[in-house]
Amino acid sequence: MYTGKNNSAERNKLYPVFLKLETLHTLLVGGGYVALEKLQSVLGNAPAAAITIVAPLIRNELREFIKGYVNINIIERKFEAVDLEEKNLVIVAIDDTEASKEIKRLAGEKKLLVNVADTPELCDFYLGSIVQKGNLKIAVSTNGKSPTIAKRIKETLNDTLPEEIDELLDNMQQIRDKLSGDFAQKVKELNELTKQLVTK
Repeated sequence: MYTGKNNSAERNKLYPVFLKLETLHTLLVGGGYVALEKLQSVLGNAPAAAITIVAPLIRNELREFIKGYVNINIIERKFEAVDLEEKNLVIVAIDDTEASKEIKRLAGEKKLLVNVADTPELCDFYLGSIVQKGNLKIAVSTNGKSPTIAKRIKETLNDTLPEEIDELLDNMQQIRDKLSGDFAQKVKELNELTKQLVTK
């Protein structure tokens, strides 16, 4: 086990991963504005993600948003423990602290990862601000301290990165595929080719 020392008094220790949500089943508990915001984030990045929404009341805005999505299932009632069966991720977006804690506890017993909206201490993962330009995707995290700052950084990167960067990625893949030699040699050649991107 790695036991290297951390010289920083405090740092973001989150490990960023990019999930293939279309291969997982996500449970969303809640049907209000916050649930809609979470849903927009998930489907904006993974339109084919399988999602079950459980809530006694589903806002019309949420219903309108999911029209055309065949991968979304709605159950109109309060959360029940059985809703956790055959799920991989859980997102809780309800205005009830005690109920959220109970869902987190039950999900934990099943070793499921949970995100509870606006409650960092109950989260196993966060839904970060995401910048996407074609195949380039950048996730921004402030360790739950300031979603506003994350949003501003996202806006800055969106404005700074050109849409043409996706074409550059395609070109680089074609170049990489044509290079010969072992991995180290390919990296060396790609480094030479990309130096002009950072030099004036």
